[in-house]
Amino acid sequence: MTAPQIVHTAYLEPATRTELRALLDEAFDGEFSDEDWSHTLGGLHALIRAADGRIIGHGAVIQRRLLHGGRALRTGYLEGVAVRAGHRGQGHGAALLAALEDIVHRAYDLGALSSSDDAHAFYAARGWQRWRGPTSVLTAEGPARTADDDGGVYVLPVGAPAGPPLDLGGALSCDWRDGDVW
Repeated sequence: MTAPQIVHTAYLEPATRTELRALLDEAFDGEFSDEDWSHTLGGLHALIRAADGRIIGHGAVIQRRLLHGGRALRTGYLEGVAVRAGHRGQGHGAALLAALEDIVHRAYDLGALSSSDDAHAFYAARGWQRWRGPTSVLTAEGPARTADDDGGVYVLPVGAPAGPPLDLGGALSCDWRDGDVW
């Protein structure tokens, strides 16, 4: 298996963007919205290609601010992590995560993602920890609870800046964005 190629959104050719969007639409069974696509852009992408050059795996790290314990944490947030059907169970997801986690460790205070129920065990086995406390989003009117997201947010502590340690049972807030905020 080849190592994932790392490419910033700015350097993705239009045809590659089109191929990525099609992969994500397929992998998420048509549930990958325009907002989800927008959330995936603007950071670093890990791409795995088959021998014929087709993209068979993708994941992105974008920067977000998460608030916890009175601190704003620079967070490498994972988006659009998927492996094409027929190529799953062959280590491609682990290779993608290894590359994305390396980026998080090198550039951020914390890693975070919102996981589908099917992927909880995958992330937990890699050291990602389920956020057990209440989640919310910062809106123009102030924080708003996102109770439907409780239990689906995972974090990867990577040596947060000086201050109190993470309290996985404490409150966690994300910055606002259209569509799914987590």
